[in-house]
Amino acid sequence: MRKVNFDLDAMRTFCVGMELGSFAKAADRLGRSTSAVSAQLKKLEEQAGTAIVRKSGRGLMLTDAGELLLGYARRMLELNDEAWMALGGAALEGRVRLGLQEDFGEHLLSDVLGRFARTHPSVRIEAQVARNAVLLNQLQMANLDLALAWHAGTDTPHMEILGTHALQWIGPAGRPLPQWREKREPIPLVTFDAPCVMRTLATEALDRAGLAWRVVFTSPSLGGVWAAVAAGLGITVRTRFGMTTGLRIVHAEEAGLPALPSIELALHRAEEELTPACARLHAILRDTVRERLELPARESGSSLAAPPASCRIRA
Repeated sequence: MRKVNFDLDAMRTFCVGMELGSFAKAADRLGRSTSAVSAQLKKLEEQAGTAIVRKSGRGLMLTDAGELLLGYARRMLELNDEAWMALGGAALEGRVRLGLQEDFGEHLLSDVLGRFARTHPSVRIEAQVARNAVLLNQLQMANLDLALAWHAGTDTPHMEILGTHALQWIGPAGRPLPQWREKREPIPLVTFDAPCVMRTLATEALDRAGLAWRVVFTSPSLGGVWAAVAAGLGITVRTRFGMTTGLRIVHAEEAGLPALPSIELALHRAEEELTPACARLHAILRDTVRERLELPARESGSSLAAPPASCRIRA
């Protein structure tokens, strides 16, 4: 039986289209025409010997074969990209001191930083997970080279806004929400210790809506906030980043809550000119976070995770 060598370019187009929820967006991202993207998908189906997408209303959905192929395609591209990074970064040496807000610690430390460490073995990474104020203070004192943090209005000399992310009311999964409006009770809030920009935005939104609230639990860590919400002590305001099991997005209209604003995400650097090692990690972080900010939103789980393979996409 003759073996087929799948076209990695076509595989990448397939994966990007699924991640963005649209092959038209994939064409823009990859700098190709929509006709070229269609030709790549056709080529991939010819190599697979079966259809990988099918029409569903005005969109497209994965076939069973397409869902299977998508998993392999992601693994193949990850290995391809890791090999490319390893060859390009084999000569890099030095140290990178990186600060991360808690929302990103778990996923970026295991994913991006893990791959960076494997492909740049001579670069030493010192990672610190902390809250915004701590990170910016450490950056100002030159104790960090890079910091990924929510932008709370405090600019640094060398920062780049990576995008915006919607704030969400977050409550416990599998538990009914208290009927505070019917009972005329203050809305129970679980928050970080003050000062906290998201805590401030939540209470300001409630005040503008004329809704009473009370802080029922505070924590110095995100893990403590998630645990208290999952236990049913109250609701909190965060983004989808870093959400754990036992939590769900609470739609404002469902619970009689006010709409919330979005918050910007910034990548700060201590110096305008970065060392080669810092510049490489800066570029990888910037591209990774920007890509994942564009992923279709889900009801639960981290938005840093890939969307389910069965999601509907538009051609």
